[in-house]
Amino acid sequence: MLEALSDLTLDDLARRLAAAGFAPFHAGPVLRAHYGHGSVTPHPGRLPPAGLAEWLDASFAPAAEVVRRAAAADGTVKLLLRCRDGATIEAVLMPGDRPDRAAGCLSSQVGCAMGCDFCATAQTGFLRHLTAGEIVEQFRALRREAAAQGRALKTVVFMGMGEPMLNLPAVLAAAERLADNRVGGLGWRQITVSTVGVIPGIDALTATGHSLNLAVSLHAPDDATRARLLPPGRRFAVADVLAAADRFQAARGRPVTLQYCLLHGVNDAPEQAAQLAALVGARRMHVNLLHYNATGPGLGGARYEAAPAAVAEAFAGILRRHGVVAHFRRPRGPDIDAACGQLRRRVLAGSAGDVSPRRASA
Repeated sequence: MLEALSDLTLDDLARRLAAAGFAPFHAGPVLRAHYGHGSVTPHPGRLPPAGLAEWLDASFAPAAEVVRRAAAADGTVKLLLRCRDGATIEAVLMPGDRPDRAAGCLSSQVGCAMGCDFCATAQTGFLRHLTAGEIVEQFRALRREAAAQGRALKTVVFMGMGEPMLNLPAVLAAAERLADNRVGGLGWRQITVSTVGVIPGIDALTATGHSLNLAVSLHAPDDATRARLLPPGRRFAVADVLAAADRFQAARGRPVTLQYCLLHGVNDAPEQAAQLAALVGARRMHVNLLHYNATGPGLGGARYEAAPAAVAEAFAGILRRHGVVAHFRRPRGPDIDAACGQLRRRVLAGSAGDVSPRRASA
């Protein structure tokens, strides 16, 4: 099986080039072109050496390819990619507030083992971790999609399928290539890692020293409600998760975002808003309120509903009156079921038609 160029670091590719008789310094231009961040030409006015393009084509193949594309009326695009072993993953492009910018959402695993009751990905179970190359292929596909819309992919968040902290080595390996100005050119501060609150992962991320961002999916201010919604809440108490977030924030000096999906009759009561406000307190953290995108019955059989607009606004108002920075994340792609895992779930159920590979344009 051919190697995937997306699985190689600059040093890896430099060694492959040298072994094939090419100058190692071509690794930089080749990877910049591969990531859509530059030209394969090593210097202005100088052409690539004879045979390099042919050698690349003969030596490497994509780690994953786009097999389905769903576009929403609001400009959101969800891509389904198939890996070499047939496993499918999702990546989402979201238009930015500026017409020339976009944000991307990347998956870190095939499926998810966290079992969050209101998440579509949880309903398909966990298959395996993604490789760094399979994560990179999502980024490349989203960058191409953004360019086709006349936009630049400016930020990415690991908030798609899977729990990034359980696949942190591959997530960090991919993030290093995306951030590196010699390769992906995105920059560390444009990358966010989201977690349901896996404390060892948060501490490991803190220890890396990388200047990326952290988002924590809290979804409830008390342990009982949180454990009902997120099984990891049975292991990691709210207070301990926030303490880990405190450690990250102290090391980085960058506000942590707390994600809170408002579920009617479950976690949207005024007293829960007050409890959340007390938890945040003087912490310099932002609360990102999410409108629920219905995914059908949860793993436990419960059906969840989005908080009505008036209830959601009242919840946000209580937070703000207590001095908490709270804002709503704009719903994306409801007409294409853009919530995490929904497209893949439909494909696995056999209701999305043919998903034979279609080679993505370079």
